[in-house]
Amino acid sequence: MKFTFVTLFQNIVEGYFQDSILKRAIQKEILHVAYINPRDYSSSKHNKVDDSAVGGGAGMVMNPQPLFDTLNELKVKDKDVHVIFLTPVAKPFKQNDAKRLANKPHIAFVSGRYEGIDERVIEKYADEVFSIGDYILTGGELASLVICDAISRNVDGVLGNSDSLSVESFETQLLEAPSFSKPENYENNSVPSEYLKGNHSKIRSLKLALSECKTKFFRPEQLLKHRTRKSYEK
Repeated sequence: MKFTFVTLFQNIVEGYFQDSILKRAIQKEILHVAYINPRDYSSSKHNKVDDSAVGGGAGMVMNPQPLFDTLNELKVKDKDVHVIFLTPVAKPFKQNDAKRLANKPHIAFVSGRYEGIDERVIEKYADEVFSIGDYILTGGELASLVICDAISRNVDGVLGNSDSLSVESFETQLLEAPSFSKPENYENNSVPSEYLKGNHSKIRSLKLALSECKTKFFRPEQLLKHRTRKSYEK
């Protein structure tokens, strides 16, 4: 699978792929990462990529010409590339999106800067537009990396044990149950005793109960969805 990052700041992005799971996936050629800088496509004398907002307002906006030319060339080279824009003015990215997008052969992330991207670019080239939360970042690079990481974990071969995907939060409406490592007792704090008895049926029941408790505390709306679905299935 290939990821292309359309960004003015490649250095912010590429460091993330220098360690751990994604580095190994690139070394194994499961993942491929490329970078395009819209500044290289600017027709202005000084490679300018921004201009003042039409209608006034604070800050500058990424103007259409460099991005139009960048994305047009990208589409010509690969007509199947799936172009994603990151902006707080969009639908929230979810785990189901990560699983679905893991089946795409090539995804390009367009990272905005300044006060955002000229809307005409988004209207012409966006296949999807996502937000990662109700807050504002300095640029779209971090959001691109968040989504790229979430997608990558669902690509076959990236994780050492793909079975771990099935027990994570958001695979159901419930948050994942608490995890514990050895030693079983640390500074007089012990793991739940049921975990130590080897009865896998009881362990599953306890994990479900703990999962429901955690969901009730942190995401009560998710617990309501879970209980509604269980009632419907009955």
